[in-house]
Amino acid sequence: MTKASLELLAVARRWIAAIPNKRPNELRNLMSEGDHLRFVGSGDGELWSGQAVREGVGAFFGVIPPFATHEETFAEAFENGDTGWACFTHEIAFEDRPDRPFVMRNTLIFALEDAAWKVVHRHGSVPIPNIEFTGTEQSAIAELVDAAKQDFSLDQREGFASVMFTDIVNSSGLAPMLGDRLWSSEVARHFSGLRVIIERNGGQFVKSLGDGTMSSFPSPTQAIRAARAILAATDISDGPAISLRIGIHTGDVVQTDEDFFGTVVNKAARIASVAAPNEIRLSDTTREMVDDPRAFRFLEPVSVRLKGFEGDHLLYRIK
Repeated sequence: MTKASLELLAVARRWIAAIPNKRPNELRNLMSEGDHLRFVGSGDGELWSGQAVREGVGAFFGVIPPFATHEETFAEAFENGDTGWACFTHEIAFEDRPDRPFVMRNTLIFALEDAAWKVVHRHGSVPIPNIEFTGTEQSAIAELVDAAKQDFSLDQREGFASVMFTDIVNSSGLAPMLGDRLWSSEVARHFSGLRVIIERNGGQFVKSLGDGTMSSFPSPTQAIRAARAILAATDISDGPAISLRIGIHTGDVVQTDEDFFGTVVNKAARIASVAAPNEIRLSDTTREMVDDPRAFRFLEPVSVRLKGFEGDHLLYRIK
């Protein structure tokens, strides 16, 4: 059965990120060692196969000028058994021509080899309008896509997000000590502070849930930065001593009005529930999708069971 694959999306993003960051070993190690490996470029004659591709891919991309900008504009990945594929588009501009951006398209086909995803086929291209190539404008597919968009419900949107849950650990002990009115005031002040931090880091404060909150972010990096800032702010607060659990998971969510739904939301909540006081835990998917893992200190992962989900789940802790 074919299904969307966040795992493959993360692996493919890692391979593509190795190009502008000049990491030839990463490019090489994520490619198959088999003779069936294929590499298709955008230039005339750029169709190669076998181990020459794996050994030469670093040098091939190494001569590319430094990027001024490199923005992902489209990404998706799917898997079916031991095979999978990913498709990306990026808008790129080189440092020596920053005012001349262009679009680059990449398709990567993967196979599982010794339990690891490896690239077995790469196809990259720079799009040329069909009217320049064939002399005619081929608009049939574009017209079908436009027609389909008109049937998409305006109050329901699907998209990629990092979902974060926070929860006050010691609320049952603090509430009786302070009294309901004062405790409610402190919780409201706490939520207000969280909203400022979340929005400052590019997130959306979705809702409060009892003593906890739910928020969403466009990227894992923004979610982690917000989580760390929240713990830091809580630590120096002049109110009652509050301990928080924070959980983050990343993937496709469905948004209706101002709320979010889906497996990603449920898993993020479960991750928060198994975190220790004043601890940030995140899924392995979130960890793999961080733009620059060196920006954070990840502790050794732990394997846990999550209520409502089958099997063991690898979670990372972060300092």
